[in-house]
Amino acid sequence: MSDDELIWRIAGGSGDGIDSTSQNFAKALMRSGLDIFTHRHYPSRIRGGHTYVEIRAADHEVQSRGDGYNFLLSLGDSFARNPQEDAYYGNEEIKPLSENLDELREGGIIVYDEGLISEEDVDAIDLEERAEENNWHVFPMDLRGLAREHGREVMRNTAGVGVTAALLDMDLEHIEDLMSDAMGGDILESNLEILHEAYETTREEYEFEHDLRAPEGTHETEQALLSGSNAIAYGAIDGGCRFIAGYPMTPWTDVFTILSQNFPDMGGVSEQVEDEIAAAALAVGASHAGVKAMSGSSGGGFALMSEPLGLAEMTETPLVLVESMRAGPSTGMPTKPEQSDLEFVLYTSQGDSSRVVFAPGTIEEAYEQTRLAFDIAWEYQIPTIIIYDQKLSGENTNVDVEFFDREPEPGLGSTLTEEELKEAAHDASGKFERFGYDDNERNVSKRSLPGQKGGRYLATGNEHSPVGHIEEDSDNRVFQMTRRLEKLDSIREELDEDHPSNQTYFGDETADYGVITWGSSQGAVVEAVSRLNEAGHSVKGISVSDMMPFPETEMTEFLESVDEAMVVEMNGTGQFRGLIQKELGRFGEKLTSLLKYNGNPFEPAEVVEGYEVNVAEEDREPTAQVRIEPAAGD
Repeated sequence: MSDDELIWRIAGGSGDGIDSTSQNFAKALMRSGLDIFTHRHYPSRIRGGHTYVEIRAADHEVQSRGDGYNFLLSLGDSFARNPQEDAYYGNEEIKPLSENLDELREGGIIVYDEGLISEEDVDAIDLEERAEENNWHVFPMDLRGLAREHGREVMRNTAGVGVTAALLDMDLEHIEDLMSDAMGGDILESNLEILHEAYETTREEYEFEHDLRAPEGTHETEQALLSGSNAIAYGAIDGGCRFIAGYPMTPWTDVFTILSQNFPDMGGVSEQVEDEIAAAALAVGASHAGVKAMSGSSGGGFALMSEPLGLAEMTETPLVLVESMRAGPSTGMPTKPEQSDLEFVLYTSQGDSSRVVFAPGTIEEAYEQTRLAFDIAWEYQIPTIIIYDQKLSGENTNVDVEFFDREPEPGLGSTLTEEELKEAAHDASGKFERFGYDDNERNVSKRSLPGQKGGRYLATGNEHSPVGHIEEDSDNRVFQMTRRLEKLDSIREELDEDHPSNQTYFGDETADYGVITWGSSQGAVVEAVSRLNEAGHSVKGISVSDMMPFPETEMTEFLESVDEAMVVEMNGTGQFRGLIQKELGRFGEKLTSLLKYNGNPFEPAEVVEGYEVNVAEEDREPTAQVRIEPAAGD
């Protein structure tokens, strides 16, 4: 973390408005000209339980959360289960203060609501002593009392933002504008009064001895603050999707909700059904009927989709699924990020898999690869999956609005018209040879839609003949299986030759040491590699998005160019490293792993430390909660 950036953390209980307050404050910082990156940490509870949102703001590009933070606004937990210290979960009211101190940087600022957090509670956590040791600047404020005086207690968050703005010497203009956009009447008037009262009271009551100020910056183009869920949903819309079926499950629900909110204005259909089996089955049926369709879930919900997914593979029905990973197994930690579903997504469903899997690492990649998923699925008649995690799902960052200025693609790919069906192969009974033996370089036999003249065929989950009848002849089986599997070779060829690479390269191109990552860990690894090179090391990196079909050529070139490589991922078993070794076993001795699975995403400093311990062979263990796995044979 550089000295010229703000990392502001607002902490409270679930239900305290932490998310909405942080989003508005992030937008205000963005409108002031700063680059933004947010990180959400919340429990799997509707109300109560320590939650926080972190906003990293700087006058330069920021791609991940920082190392620690430098400003804490602690509201306490209004919905604590039990305020007694001897309760099983301890004194939850004070956890938004006590559980955030370890990561606060030296010289940082603490504002806490003394309207809820008592002096006795503060003494119990030795705040005064710790503040003196770390040169923290502590500002107790009765945020609830101030809010009640000028409006309602629920407006204490507005008071906290006012105190924040005063301590950071921020202008209130952008905050006022956002409030005016979101509310009106007496509610707006009360919030503005509380904002200004908190601002002025702070400036009058305290002398500022800290150096922390809000950075100053400018944007040359219009910016939007978006999450990975926004990007996936907008990519689906521009990719032509007009049907989605699903069942709510954290964290995939965000994509489902965004599309459900937008579809009514564009003639789309959204269905919330009884379970994930029904959701995926409805999406398969909608696609079969001729509409671009998708579904999705997380973890255990996606497990229920295995059979409809296999059906789509066997019937060669185009389909896009999204799988939003969270910490498992079983229910695990539903609101925490982890990259531990990779092998599950690659191979779930019975038999040999024929599917495409993309793992975007940024907001931009999430949009582009979702559009690509629809293109590939409908051109090659194959299920395509977007795999991401709670981190990418919920983190917000600013994106150039012009990035989304693209033409939509509503086309249905390799689907025949009735005129084209007249020239297509049919059997003696007049059925269309949907799964025919005709010579086709891409292994794609074009499809018809129900109701088309001359397009009649059977769709079954059994192995089938060219017109869809159940068929167990060995020659037919070998032909049909080979054709389905070899689609992946054709897709890989197209991705290599006709599309810009989905992989992201960074660092020193001439370096002999490499860092490899995938998905949402990209930002932290990019920043870590930059720091290492600035410190005099020679390191380059690659973030991989193509999980299946695997980018063999690109990965071979990268691994041949380095002596060693460290694979960074958020799971306990090194799943992506395992995939690399499966596809490119000869490089196994070059690969080590840096693994993290404590429910929090990587910080750049943890990757830097992983390099220092692992590569520079410093004789010590990492200080962070990470694990290093040596190369095969070591």
